[in-house]
Amino acid sequence: MENTIFSILPPIVAIVMVLLTKRVLLSLGAGIVAAAFILTSFAPVEAAAEIFNSFAITFWDDGFNAYNVFILLFLFLLGIITAFVSLSGGSMAFADWASERIKTRRGAKVLTVVLGMVIFIDDYFNALAVGQVARPITDRYKISRAKLAYFIDSTAAPVCVVSPVSSWGAAIIGIIASILSAQTFVQMSALEAFIWMAPMNFYVVAALAIVFFVAVRDVDFGAMKKHETRAITTGELFDAKKTIPGEMKEDFPVHGHGRVTDLLLPIILLVAGTIGAMVWTGYQNAGQTLDIWAIFENTDVPASLMAGGLLGAISSILLYVRQFKHNKTAKASWVGKGIFEGVRSMLGAVLILIFAWSLSYLIGALETGLYLADFVTESNMPIEILPVLLFALAGVMAFSTGTSWGSFGILLPIAGNIMAQAAPELLLPALAAVLAGAVFGDHCSPISDTTILSSTGAGSNHMDHVMTQLPYALVSAAIAAVGYIVIGFTGSLLWSLLTVIVILSVLFIVWSKRTTILEKQANS
Repeated sequence: MENTIFSILPPIVAIVMVLLTKRVLLSLGAGIVAAAFILTSFAPVEAAAEIFNSFAITFWDDGFNAYNVFILLFLFLLGIITAFVSLSGGSMAFADWASERIKTRRGAKVLTVVLGMVIFIDDYFNALAVGQVARPITDRYKISRAKLAYFIDSTAAPVCVVSPVSSWGAAIIGIIASILSAQTFVQMSALEAFIWMAPMNFYVVAALAIVFFVAVRDVDFGAMKKHETRAITTGELFDAKKTIPGEMKEDFPVHGHGRVTDLLLPIILLVAGTIGAMVWTGYQNAGQTLDIWAIFENTDVPASLMAGGLLGAISSILLYVRQFKHNKTAKASWVGKGIFEGVRSMLGAVLILIFAWSLSYLIGALETGLYLADFVTESNMPIEILPVLLFALAGVMAFSTGTSWGSFGILLPIAGNIMAQAAPELLLPALAAVLAGAVFGDHCSPISDTTILSSTGAGSNHMDHVMTQLPYALVSAAIAAVGYIVIGFTGSLLWSLLTVIVILSVLFIVWSKRTTILEKQANS
C-alpha cells in the first residue's frame, strides 16, 4: 500500500486524534500502529515487528544513529542546565537584572523576537537557546508560555530557511545546486539563486512581520487570548494540570545567592561551544577547506549541540558547586538530585520526539510524500497556479509528515523538473513556494520535531502551543498564497512582494484599531 491513498491515513489518524484528545503520545501511538498495519497489509506479527523497528531505528540505523541520540542527549543536558541555573538562583537574578532595563511587557516580547531572529544558525538550537534566555524575562512580565513558544517557533525556522549561513541554508543550497546543474538555461550559482529566492518566501515575510507586530502590539485572538488573559489577571503562565516539558517541580528549591553570570555563562558557553563545534566539524568534513558555505553544508549539528550542551551543563554545575563555600543552603547532595530533576523534566519532550520520529519513519516507508507529489504532477494544472499549488502541497506534506526537511527534500527536485519544462521563468518562485509551504506545514503540525522543541524551549504544553500558534500561521499562509498567485500570473517579484506588504499593512491597521478600541474599553 506504499505510495497510495492509504498512505495518508496514519498521519490523518494521529493529527485528528491529537486535536480531539489533546493527548500527544496516545495520538502518535495510534498513528504508528495504523501505519504499521497498513505497511504490512494488516498482518499482526509483521506489524508488531515494524513498530519495534520504527522505535529501534531511532537509536540504531545500520549502526549507531548519532543524529537522533545526540539530539535526545542534548535535551537532557538542557534540562540539567535549567535545573542548576534555577538551583543557583541564576534565573531569578537574571530576571531581576533584566527587569531593571526592560521596563515593560512589550520590551520583554520584542527582546524575545529579536533574539529569535539573531540566533539563526539552527532551528533546534534557536528554539532551545532562546527559550532559556527569554523565559526568566517573559515570566517576570506575565507573558504566557504559549505566547513565548509562538515567538520562538515563528522566528526559528523562518529565519533559518532564508539564511545562507545556517544548517538549513547549507542543505537547501546543496539541493538547489543539483537542480540548477541539470538546467542549462539558468546562469547563476546556487548561492545566488538562494539569495534571490529569499524575498520570494512570502510565508517567511508574513510570519516574521506578524510575529514582530504581535510583540509590539497586544494582538491576541483565539486560544492565545485565553492564555494571555489568564497570565495577566492571575499570573498563571500555563495550565499546571497539563504536562509542561522542562518545568521544575513546585518544591524544587532555589538554594543559591544567584548572580546574572549563573545564567549567562552557561548559555554563552552553550552558544560558543555549539557554534565552535559546528565550524570545526564542518571544516573537517569539508576536507579542511576555509569556504564558509562548504563548512556549514558539511557541519554536524547534533554532535555540535552535544558539545555545546556538555560545556553548558558542566559550567552550570560548577557554578552551583562554587556556592558551597559561602552559601549554607547549597548542598553537595543536591548535585545528584539536580541532575536527576533536570533529566526528569525533559522526559516528556524526549518521549514525544521519539514517537514523532517513529511515525515519521513509518510514513516515509509508506511513501506518503511521494504519493502527494505524484498526485499534483499528474494533474493538468494551469501553469500560473503552480507556485501557489506547490506552496499548498508542501504545507500539506510537512503537516502530515511532521518534517519540513523531508517535504522540501522531496518536492524541490520535483518542482525544479516541472518548472524547467512548463515555465522556466517561474523556477525560482516555485522553489521558494516549496520552502515556504514546508515551513508553514511544519508550524501547524503537532507531530513536527521543531514544534515539539519550541514547546520544550518555552516550557509550554505542546498542544497549547500548537492550538495558539495555528491562527497566526494560517493568516500568514493566506497572505503568502495571495503572493504566489500574483507572482504566478505576473512573474513579477516586485508586484507580488508589494501585494504581500499592502495586505500586511491593511491587516496591521485593522488590528491596531481593534486593539485601541479594546484598550479604551478596558480603561473606561
